[in-house]
Amino acid sequence: MKIKIYSRIADIDASAWNALVRDNYPFLKHEFLNAMERHGCVGEHAGWIPRHLVCLDQQDRLVGAMPMYEKHNSWGEFVFDYAWADAYHRAGMQYYPKLVNAIPFTPATGQRILAEADRRAEIVEKIIDGARQVMRQGEFSGLHSLFVEDKDFDDLNQSGPVRRIDCQFHWHNRGYQNFDQFLQTLKSKKRKNIRQERRKVAESGVTIRRLNGHDAVEKDWKDFAYMYRKIYDRKFGSPAFNVDFFIEVAASLPDQVFLVLVDAGDQCIAGALMYCDDNTLYGRHWGCRGYLDSLHFEVCYYQGIDFCIEKGLSRFDPGAQGEHKIARGFVPTETRSLHWIAEQPFQRAIADFVEKERNGVRNYISAVEAHSPYQQSFTS
Repeated sequence: MKIKIYSRIADIDASAWNALVRDNYPFLKHEFLNAMERHGCVGEHAGWIPRHLVCLDQQDRLVGAMPMYEKHNSWGEFVFDYAWADAYHRAGMQYYPKLVNAIPFTPATGQRILAEADRRAEIVEKIIDGARQVMRQGEFSGLHSLFVEDKDFDDLNQSGPVRRIDCQFHWHNRGYQNFDQFLQTLKSKKRKNIRQERRKVAESGVTIRRLNGHDAVEKDWKDFAYMYRKIYDRKFGSPAFNVDFFIEVAASLPDQVFLVLVDAGDQCIAGALMYCDDNTLYGRHWGCRGYLDSLHFEVCYYQGIDFCIEKGLSRFDPGAQGEHKIARGFVPTETRSLHWIAEQPFQRAIADFVEKERNGVRNYISAVEAHSPYQQSFTS
């Protein structure tokens, strides 16, 4: 087997790549990654330069791969290493560029390495060795695998990487038949609060539309992209995605797109974009033109829970951060990443930092679990 690096995913066979994606995980699909590259969501200007690694057999057939990017900043990773970069800078060393095995601007746990099942161990070892060779030969400060799912975490946890954890809040489907059945598992105060929030939106006079990639038309995507961009304008940030990206992904992965739009009269005033695979719904983006009491909770959380129940999905990952999700049925969930550091002048300091961070995150999770919204009989 041999390793090759590609600077454009379009140069990699789409069907061979997608054949190795498990459970239709949307963010690793060739179509999703290619749309980001085609529409300028990644590239030198964003500090995400594609360096996709593929593993080929003797017949030049793709048997494994790792989505990989050369990074010149830490923007859009959601696993924060600014303290490490600062330590390198103070010591007169270069932390950037580095290599990142992740989905740009997407803090959603999932598959991070592609490999044929019957030779998985051999292929994974070859890919990790190849990625670390690229790291050393290119004088990158490190290789970082972010938001790694359990299966890949066990396989990638080789050659002594630093292991970091963090916390998100996810909703889990316990076989609910409808939203009210889910509410019955909550403590009465939380149940009452959710019903009040949903009632406020229902009585406000707005219309909620639920669309997939087949249903949404160009105007819908333009409305959503405008509102999504306005959120960043208010926060003095830059949106990673654009309307052309949204339209292309909707066309190429129509059944994995879930777009919720809210209309007040003839105007679209809010929306949320989510994606799904065979098991999980992923909340990704929100946008609005103004404030309406409880609308964010309805559009970003309750509509997603409804969708999961209807489709039989087992989990809803609504995105990073947000302790306010706890009162709405989401529970603390550990996320994990792996970091191979090329040079470790701060080896002991990094090890101490990560150990303290890990203990802190787990103490935080324990503290948050004490405020579970669920009745005692439904916590197991």
